[in-house]
Amino acid sequence: MKSQEVRSKFLNFFKDKKHSIVPSAPMVLKDDPTLMFVNSGMAPFKEYFLGNAEPKSNRIADTQKCLRVSGKHNDLEEVGYDTYHHTLFEMLGNWSFGDYFKKEAIAWAWELLTEVYGIDKDILYVTVFEGDAKDGTDMDTEAYDFWKAHIAEDRILKGDKKDNFWEMGDQGPCGPCSEIHVDIRSAEEKSKIDGKNLVNMDHPQVVEIWNLVFMQYNRKANGALEVLPNKHIDTGMGFERLCMVLQGVQSNYDTDVFTPIIREIETITNKKYGKEEKTDIAIRVISDHVRAVAFSIADGQLPSNTGAGYVIRRILRRAVRYGFTFLDKKEPFIYRLVDVLSKQMGKAFPELKAQKQLIENVIKEEEQSFLRTLDQGLVLLNGIVEETKGDMVSGEKAFELYDTYGFPIDLTALILSEKGLKLDEKGFEKELQKQKDRSRAASEMSTDDWTILVDDAEEEFVGYDTLEANVKLTRYRKVSSKKEGDMYQLVFNLTPFYPEGGGQVGDKGYLEDTHGDVVYILDTKKENNVIIHFAKNLPKHIDETFKAVVDTKQRHRTECNHTATHLLHQALREVLGAHVEQKGSAVHSKYLRFDFSHFSKLTVEELRDVENFVNRRIEGKLPLIEKRNVPKEEAIADGAMSLFGEKYGDTVRSIRFGKSIELCGGTHVDNTADIWHFKIVSEGAVAAGIRRIEAITNDAVKDFYHENNRAFFEMKDLLNNAKEPVKALQNLQEENFNLKKQIETLLKDKAKNVKNELKNELQEINGVQFLAKKLDLDAGGLKDVAFELGSQFDNLFLLLATEQKGKALLSCYISKELVSGKDLNAGQVVRELGKYIQGGGGGQPFFATAGGKNPAGIDEALNRAKDYIS
Repeated sequence: MKSQEVRSKFLNFFKDKKHSIVPSAPMVLKDDPTLMFVNSGMAPFKEYFLGNAEPKSNRIADTQKCLRVSGKHNDLEEVGYDTYHHTLFEMLGNWSFGDYFKKEAIAWAWELLTEVYGIDKDILYVTVFEGDAKDGTDMDTEAYDFWKAHIAEDRILKGDKKDNFWEMGDQGPCGPCSEIHVDIRSAEEKSKIDGKNLVNMDHPQVVEIWNLVFMQYNRKANGALEVLPNKHIDTGMGFERLCMVLQGVQSNYDTDVFTPIIREIETITNKKYGKEEKTDIAIRVISDHVRAVAFSIADGQLPSNTGAGYVIRRILRRAVRYGFTFLDKKEPFIYRLVDVLSKQMGKAFPELKAQKQLIENVIKEEEQSFLRTLDQGLVLLNGIVEETKGDMVSGEKAFELYDTYGFPIDLTALILSEKGLKLDEKGFEKELQKQKDRSRAASEMSTDDWTILVDDAEEEFVGYDTLEANVKLTRYRKVSSKKEGDMYQLVFNLTPFYPEGGGQVGDKGYLEDTHGDVVYILDTKKENNVIIHFAKNLPKHIDETFKAVVDTKQRHRTECNHTATHLLHQALREVLGAHVEQKGSAVHSKYLRFDFSHFSKLTVEELRDVENFVNRRIEGKLPLIEKRNVPKEEAIADGAMSLFGEKYGDTVRSIRFGKSIELCGGTHVDNTADIWHFKIVSEGAVAAGIRRIEAITNDAVKDFYHENNRAFFEMKDLLNNAKEPVKALQNLQEENFNLKKQIETLLKDKAKNVKNELKNELQEINGVQFLAKKLDLDAGGLKDVAFELGSQFDNLFLLLATEQKGKALLSCYISKELVSGKDLNAGQVVRELGKYIQGGGGGQPFFATAGGKNPAGIDEALNRAKDYIS
């Protein structure tokens, strides 16, 4: 059964069971601070389980893109080494929100697997929760009894809390679960050991394919469980594992989900899959990782150095280094797999086809960048090897290479072993653990349970229409972290505060009670459909009505910038072409940032045209035309632009200024004239095919022009009020350039003269030409003298010093004959002598420099130099 048929049979089955079929949500999460990525099928529905929103249907089914590479669910390092773990995977799921429960979920799962898919009942096992005395939970006898109607009792296994109790996190909805496992071993293997003994034992052919979670409890902050008023069903079935079973193969990678990609890797690398274990691991890693990276980029997450972007970069770099090390690919090639992937999965996930060119460009550039890093790392590693005495390379050095330069530790270990050296793995792990401890300490956080003041209050956002409102506090909780200290999160029955979202920063402001007491709102965010207000203090009179007031100035400036992003988007499409699409934005009160797809740097003329286009719309005084709660299809038919990677509901809000119309939940000015003026301050590349514009509006533009005007008159004053200041400045630059050339010539002549004088000062000690001396030269002059003397004398050991602007500098030159013959190293010399000038440095074995802040230590450093050859 082909994978596309497997997927469609699942969705059709639950459609017949009165489920609404919904599309996969974007994999990158925008309003859940506890997760970077969707890591399970239930993640997009958290707000329903938490009771913060009503689902459009009580029964839902879907196939959800999931990524497990960080936090609690992290399968990254296992990927490639076994045949059933993945970074990106599809999770087929059916959901019940307060509708059906265990009986139907179990019966339908059995019907689908055994009757629709035709899986032999004799290769299936199920597990049920055995209970947990610590939690005070009993065995799930209800599930056990329902399973008895379908499967022999000796195939119903009891599982502990680790395997058969599912939790969303440390707090929140949770409950017992039943896993369905399949045993696809050969008859001969089954005769040796019963399959029930291999369930949950990480056997590659006895694997879990479906987990039925029975949400019936809520985990409190103190660990206690309370029964939920409404019980829910949350199931997740691994699509890739299911295909393995239905296609009669022994590995997920042997299914048609992966084989087209693997065949393309074989063609590109001229390596065969199935011949050698190391090659097979590399091919599995790459075929898995290209899917994760491609889907992430399609959903709007580009590789970067922070947050979710760093995770994506790390996945791609892991794939590159496996290709580099085990497939001998020293040039970009992973981007070439995107074409096969989009043809294979583009029907089920059209975003792959729509974003194909962008995905290829980004991956190719990332590959090129990391391959350059590997080249640089190899040079640095060679330097470390040359400095190493004995056969053990320090873990501290290896960690610096890993942490500072991004050079993979496994590649370091491999290269060292090839050179007959060992890596101090314990030392490396020690440094790595220190870093993890620092990171953990910085992000450590504790969250109390919500204190409920008004139960079942429906929160309403009124901030589109007013910046002040009388509000009641409905719930609050305390959050403590080492970074931020104690904070309170407040929820009201209604709020004028806009929560961070759609690139727009959250509102600030204050609460005032009838006694005149004020609590400042420092930020506003949205978490699982709830608007949360952050404050340092809890209001004194929590039962009173408060006047909630938004910071008017910040909101207005932010609105100017948000409306400007819409006009900028329209301008870019008009000036550059319809291929331009928004790829991200940040809207603050002081500036706006707009990322968009485009293949080249904008010219001065294009930037001017874009700026003029926006400012003409500002001068045109275009009014805001807003439509709320419009069906999404109707808004798009009306011309509204939707963005890839955004999650839209069935009804949307559309924002129109003239011919600019977009789906948007942010706040905007009533008229474009309120923006006053638009000014681009920078334009540059973010990634391959992605450009970034930063711009300002309103008060920031006024400040910009005032500052530039002030700077202009200061410059003019310095130029003696020249009538043509630009020409006067050009003349100064030319004069300065000519003087610099003269100084360079004089310094070189001085260095030659010094060299001739120093020849007579060389001492021969133990067959070495030695000199340690302080000179009145700059760093370049010391280097010139050292290399001039080095070209004339063999066996030269030279330590030169100088003092420049209150700082000390040491330069050490050692002839290559001494480096190899007497095991001397200039880098090591300056590091050791650098302590006398309270500094440090490094370089190559034959030439190195050190800088320090203590010129008084120069004499001692020079005196100690002789120790190296005496």
